[in-house]
Amino acid sequence: MWPLRLSLRQAQGRDWERVALLYLKRQGLKPVEENFRCKGGEIDLIMRDGDILVFVEVRQRANSEHGGAAASITPAKIRRLVRAAQVYLLRFPVTPPCRFDVIAIDGDRLEWLQDVIN
Repeated sequence: MWPLRLSLRQAQGRDWERVALLYLKRQGLKPVEENFRCKGGEIDLIMRDGDILVFVEVRQRANSEHGGAAASITPAKIRRLVRAAQVYLLRFPVTPPCRFDVIAIDGDRLEWLQDVIN
């Protein structure tokens, strides 16, 4: 039973990532890659905002009862995001300008938080 629940959770996560991708495209960002994975971590979406490479973490919670989607990003998660971004950036001869954004979805409310990791 547990593997079925896990695959359902993964499918729901992909659905929310698709919602985030469509939202960001409507805001003018261009998709580069989805679900980049490496030994150090994972990045849900990689987008372009003009010349800026944007690493996007998508977080969803049914409600904000326990701090909400954005509050669910722990220091350990931030370290994994940064590590994955560093690995991704190794493919460029010159590091492009980049930033980390979060799409936080609480219930039916979507919030786009830009440049959240400095």
